[in-house]
Amino acid sequence: MPANLPPQYNKLEEEYRKASTPGERLETLREMFRTLPKHKGTEKIQCDLKTKISRTRDEIEGARTSGSGKKGGVSYRIPREGAGQVVLVGAPNAGKSALLAALTNARPEVAPYPFTTRVPQPGIMHWEDVPVQLVDLPPITAEFFEPWETGVIRSADAALLVVDLASDDVADATEAVLARLAEHHTELVGTLPYDVEDEAIQHVKTHVVANKTEAEGALDRLEVLREWFSPRFPILPISLERREGLDALRRGTYDLLGVLRVYTKVPGKPVDRSKPFTVPVGSTVLDLAREIHRDFEHTLKFARIWGVGVFEGQTVKRDHELHDADIIELHV
Repeated sequence: MPANLPPQYNKLEEEYRKASTPGERLETLREMFRTLPKHKGTEKIQCDLKTKISRTRDEIEGARTSGSGKKGGVSYRIPREGAGQVVLVGAPNAGKSALLAALTNARPEVAPYPFTTRVPQPGIMHWEDVPVQLVDLPPITAEFFEPWETGVIRSADAALLVVDLASDDVADATEAVLARLAEHHTELVGTLPYDVEDEAIQHVKTHVVANKTEAEGALDRLEVLREWFSPRFPILPISLERREGLDALRRGTYDLLGVLRVYTKVPGKPVDRSKPFTVPVGSTVLDLAREIHRDFEHTLKFARIWGVGVFEGQTVKRDHELHDADIIELHV
């Protein structure tokens, strides 16, 4: 469904790109959120705006705390890498750290007792030729929650809610995680809502990862889990012990990001497939040009494309919509 953004929004978007201070960016972002039509076609834009508002607000608050010399609570900011950042959340002993170790080159401490993870642990997972950053976080229960986790989860692009099929309390433990996050205006959802006016509530697109399918009674618990949560979340069953379901999980994690791969080439030279650009689904040639270099927005004349719905090397305009695995040759 197209976004059909009004002219006022496009003008505010240009003002945001030109804003020179965090305060100016925050005020413009809030005006963009108020101006944005709230319908299904803008659900991803709404989520992105809320994330930017949250990050900018944190940036301003961090500067105030630093300038006053007062020490606040513990906070973490994970440098973003790859096509997107996906956080691993869940109850104790669900297997988040083991999952991070299985999918990435990270080596977190993995132990058969709860609360092994106390600080964020990042690692890079690859789906085909696209790197995705995973971040393991401390467990969440009704009684235990690290306050700094809220900021990390809210600023992430998506989440994997890892649950333990070896536990009879898997459904209750999962509800406890969701409820505790909701207390902090952070809601994990399978599908982004499109009619929420409150900018304080951050919705994070999420898949449930049902771990330990090899455990005794796991398949029965999986059915209970599906009955409780499948209307709200996609559920991906896996077994780290048997290495089952990991390929589907990698693909599902990439799909959560809502991005597509685009390869670029220099005129007269072969395509560069070593490092694809990733841009949001629905992006145009002009959006890609901005991603490569801000000056290209004004200097781009046309592009040639090899990919979906075009003939090889077809010349297209700046507003041509891109598709996954397209090859683009920009002419500036």
